[in-house]
Amino acid sequence: MSLSPVRVFAALNAVRPPDQPSPVLGKAVVLGGSVAGLLAARVLSDHAESVVIVDRDDPQLSGARPGVPQGTQLHALLPGGLFQFERMFPGFRAQAVAQGAVEAPPAARRSYLDGRLKVIVPDDDDSLAGSRPLLEGLIRQQVLRLPNVKTVTARATGLVFDGGAVTGVRCEVDGVPGVEGGDLVVDAMGRSSRLSDWLERAGWERPVARRMPVHLNYATTLFRRTEEDPASKVVLALNTPATMTDVAGAAFFAIEGGRWMAMMAGYGDDRPGSTAQDFVSRLRGQFPPEFGEITANEMLGDVRTYHHSDSRRRDFHALRRFPAGLVSVGDAVASFNPVYGQGMTAAALHAACLSTYLRSNPDLTVPARRFFDLQKVVVDAAWSMSTSADLALPHVDGPYPRGYRISSWASRQIIEATITDVAIARRFNGVVSMQEHPFALVSPGVILGAVRANRRAR
Repeated sequence: MSLSPVRVFAALNAVRPPDQPSPVLGKAVVLGGSVAGLLAARVLSDHAESVVIVDRDDPQLSGARPGVPQGTQLHALLPGGLFQFERMFPGFRAQAVAQGAVEAPPAARRSYLDGRLKVIVPDDDDSLAGSRPLLEGLIRQQVLRLPNVKTVTARATGLVFDGGAVTGVRCEVDGVPGVEGGDLVVDAMGRSSRLSDWLERAGWERPVARRMPVHLNYATTLFRRTEEDPASKVVLALNTPATMTDVAGAAFFAIEGGRWMAMMAGYGDDRPGSTAQDFVSRLRGQFPPEFGEITANEMLGDVRTYHHSDSRRRDFHALRRFPAGLVSVGDAVASFNPVYGQGMTAAALHAACLSTYLRSNPDLTVPARRFFDLQKVVVDAAWSMSTSADLALPHVDGPYPRGYRISSWASRQIIEATITDVAIARRFNGVVSMQEHPFALVSPGVILGAVRANRRAR
């Protein structure tokens, strides 16, 4: 690659939709209508004469969709993700707020580490708090308004090949088989994507799949929000492995409908908060006062749980033999420990990779290696952030990358410094929100600054 990962990351965060559509292909087919698939369709609408989204769920469904089992859980739209959404859908923030989403500027966000309140970075970008159904539903509304995008409710069953290229998708509608032809097929089928099986069955290479078991257990519930404009709209409390008992952390956001959405998480056999009584008692007894305050309100509905077994990635970029006319995005390529809130923002950056690739006047008769090279920068960034933190968990036993001890020590110094030092916290937040590449944190100046800040604090 001609540019360094830092510069590629910066360029992807600067991508804007073209002023005028510039079709380079006739028809594109997107497999999967979740966030990653919708964002891919938005990009493709600028570069294809027509776009078809194939999904098993009816696009008119509201609320949490069957194809998104984690849809009822707490979701975070990081500032980097909000920035990307606003570029793809001008006015997205205002429309989300009009539908009940809650803007959360830096002063309205509070973050605790091992019970210590972290410093506020006043010039950080805003985030947006809302349920997954609201945010995904708004994206879907925007995409389906595009004149050259349509949806097909069907189950994808395989690919159609012609020589060295994919030329379509085999689908079933109410049990009746058919084919949806296309010049470019985008796999956005999520963690359970069957693309690897289809490639292997057709005689192509299967991408290497890497997994890191994390065994995260989520519990999420809703409380009535009586304050019309609460001072703290997003509150997060994480415990490091050094202080963690059976609770890894908790968080609550103000969301649409005058509600608080609260989450608690544990690892392995620990399932804190899985009952209403346990949820309330733990928030009151084990977390800062704000958590106890929201439990004084009425609980709305049951506690919903979710288990995330592992972080995983499929290394499409490393394949020596790969067909033309095919790319993969979102969780189908890489999904991470959801406690870090990277999913929707990473999907937006994958869409930025697709936009950059399609604007480079690519030869669509050959494999999309330029796209996968760009995407690898995003995947590597998110993977390194999440797995380096997961490797510190007592129940995770590797594999440990080269130099892990030194990098782990540096990470601990930087994370501790975010409690007291605004400059370190600003840089850390930029990386966590995926606005900057993680290399921005590993410079000698940043690490030395963190060590000095921690000495002053002690």
